[in-house]
Amino acid sequence: MITVAAGSTLTLRCPGIEAIPLVCLAEVRAPFIADLPPMPVLSLDEHGLRRYGILELASSAGVTWVEAELRDGLITVLGDTPTGVVQRRDSPRRPGSYPATGTAQVDLGDRQRLVAISGHVQDVSTSGLLLRATTAGDSPHLPGAIVRTLLHVSMPWGELTAAVTTVDQRSDQLRGSFEWIEPGSAKALAEFVAGRG
Repeated sequence: MITVAAGSTLTLRCPGIEAIPLVCLAEVRAPFIADLPPMPVLSLDEHGLRRYGILELASSAGVTWVEAELRDGLITVLGDTPTGVVQRRDSPRRPGSYPATGTAQVDLGDRQRLVAISGHVQDVSTSGLLLRATTAGDSPHLPGAIVRTLLHVSMPWGELTAAVTTVDQRSDQLRGSFEWIEPGSAKALAEFVAGRG
């Protein structure tokens, strides 16, 4: 059973306009994401307009992207096949602000290059993390097409070193899953997110 909780923050991305933040006003449930009924949402968008786009949907199954329509305060999932769950919500997780530095591998098509980055991990779980970071220089954004990142994160117990595969990237945010994590850090991280560290 898929559940979208009341108070969940959703984001609708439509061509040619800024992303539209939405707040789900009531809990909705269905056996599958494609079967979710229209969800009542609070939006800053003008009433009466119809918007089509890609919805970032946070549910009990994780975070996924699906086609959706926003109309008269209701968001409706369209189509049968979601784009896939990218972060499992059943992984223990812990928000915070943990300083991080590292090296990002950027895919340039015909070649790859390495770029130094620095910032903060804002959410960490046993399966991955959310990083807000920038490169050296004047750009407030990360370079596009980051494939993986080697990170050194200052955690309360010490340094966490891990290789992270990019799941989603926009502006200065990168969401990724752990490709490799040093064994000592893996045990300490599991204890930390479970509240024992």
